[in-house]
Amino acid sequence: MRWFLPWTLAAVTAAAAGGALATASSPAPTAMAFTPVPLEDTSSRPQFCKWPCECPPSPPRCPLGVSLITDGCECCKMCAQQLGDNCTEAAICDPHRGLYCDYSGDRPRYAIGVCAREAEPWHRNCLVYTSPWSPCSTTCGLGVSTRISNVNSHCWPEQESRLCNLRPCDVDIHPHIKEGKKCLAVYQPEAPMNFTLAGCISTRSYRPKYCGVCTDSRCCNPYKSKTIDVSFQCPDGPGFSRQVLWINACFCNLSCRNPNDIFADLESYPDFSEIAN
Repeated sequence: MRWFLPWTLAAVTAAAAGGALATASSPAPTAMAFTPVPLEDTSSRPQFCKWPCECPPSPPRCPLGVSLITDGCECCKMCAQQLGDNCTEAAICDPHRGLYCDYSGDRPRYAIGVCAREAEPWHRNCLVYTSPWSPCSTTCGLGVSTRISNVNSHCWPEQESRLCNLRPCDVDIHPHIKEGKKCLAVYQPEAPMNFTLAGCISTRSYRPKYCGVCTDSRCCNPYKSKTIDVSFQCPDGPGFSRQVLWINACFCNLSCRNPNDIFADLESYPDFSEIAN
């Protein structure tokens, strides 16, 4: 049996060597490599909203044409960010100007963006439409004018409104008509004034223009105007902002329109300077 043990060890050694050689010469199975997705570093993402809310005792005074809105945290009043301004989840862009916050330049955090204007049309099948403003609901004093527009992120037709005041009811404009004339196209008070709405007063004073009056059968209506945002401050509550008709020029003509006729603004007016006779 002594001769058998060395032979057995030699055979086992040869078999092991042959197996190792076969393993080395045979192709190794391909291993599937998985690339881990890098996790976003949430610790570097700043937190702009803090609760409970800590608001200043009074809202800010926004420049002319800048909306006073509630911040993105639903906490405090703020002046809306304008085109090109930085924006965050708290400092939001002016919705009245069709602006949105573009975060594409702040990958991967998407924390600080830039206010941009949406391209028109921004939906492939969206036909952008905005109707003319309807005439003011009153011939004197504070009224409302409306229009329909689908200039929004959903391309849905929505009604927009703005305050209007064609002429004051408590001021007799007739004495301001120049001698020998029959009409005064535009009346403008000498001193600046503050707008008042439901007991709330505008945060700044204005010197608006009003449409005038005629001594004959003509009437005066705006034909050059724009829309501005006016901020109001209430004595016992938060402030707010409203769109307001700002009259630049009026036209005295024989076709006196019904102020409640929403199709009257479709009429075209000649583009010439103010008429005061």
